[in-house]
Amino acid sequence: MEFTEKEQAILRIAQKSIPDSLTPYADMAAAVGATEEEVIALLSRLKESGAIRRFGASIKHQRTGWTHNAMVAWMVSPDEVDEVGRKAAEHPRISHCYYRPSPYPAWPYTFYTMIHGKSEQDCLDVVEELRRTTSLEKYEILESLKELKKISMTYFAEPSE
Repeated sequence: MEFTEKEQAILRIAQKSIPDSLTPYADMAAAVGATEEEVIALLSRLKESGAIRRFGASIKHQRTGWTHNAMVAWMVSPDEVDEVGRKAAEHPRISHCYYRPSPYPAWPYTFYTMIHGKSEQDCLDVVEELRRTTSLEKYEILESLKELKKISMTYFAEPSE
């Protein structure tokens, strides 16, 4: 895919950190001499083509006081996954959940939830709530031992001066 210099400049901003304002696309446009419509059109085109899979905010939950998290792997049958997925996705302390069938018989877990809390007990309380209110029963809690540096892919470096 070929990009104009203006589009590359827009993408340099988008791949780093979107402006923290009420008008981030207008701010991106102003920084590169484009219109807000051009920025939105470019990002929309890339999303629709599949070049961008996801475009959204990334919040550093530790800075907000949510210092504990747990990835919970659940055993769930394929016919129940939609129902438990909806229930889990509605929970305010679950940031994301997904279904990923396992090809390994020794690992029968297929449904994953990322739970956030202010303590370990907060996370365990959410696990217990899901057990009480859904068909989810068997699970493994996968604790984060260390957070590795999370960064977005860089496709366009700053031009050399």
